[in-house]
Amino acid sequence: MDDKIFRSIMGKFATGVTVVATENKGKNYGMTANAFMSVSLTPKLVTISINNDANILEKIFESNIFSINFLSSEQQKLSDIFANRVYNDCDIVFERLDGIPTLPEAMAQIACVLATKYVVGDHTLLIGEVTDIYGNIDETTPLIFYEGTYHSLKENSMEK
Repeated sequence: MDDKIFRSIMGKFATGVTVVATENKGKNYGMTANAFMSVSLTPKLVTISINNDANILEKIFESNIFSINFLSSEQQKLSDIFANRVYNDCDIVFERLDGIPTLPEAMAQIACVLATKYVVGDHTLLIGEVTDIYGNIDETTPLIFYEGTYHSLKENSMEK
């Protein structure tokens, strides 16, 4: 199976855009990610998938904490910054949720303690136990990633 075809077909699955953040030795780190899912209600667990070569992975292993921040359609620049697509000297100001760094004005902020990890292929699945959650989901629309580009959902686009 050709890698290019595999990647192209996987790109046909629309996903939300998140930034995973952690703190290690007094410094905040973040990375754009779209491989996220809710796993369990009792206990409250979520999963993210991070490339084994990503710098943030070791930082999460050392700190045992991370947050997942759902980006709104107005936060594409943050996605680009944390995906290393934009290089500039801007300082990102983080907020805190249960003591864990989060991004201000994100649609949702999920604070997690690392529960377990699984190395699978060239990625590691991190299972996080949710310690707190905050969201202003009624006021914003999500940033969507589809076929390698950003998209936004229009308000009231779905029939009820």
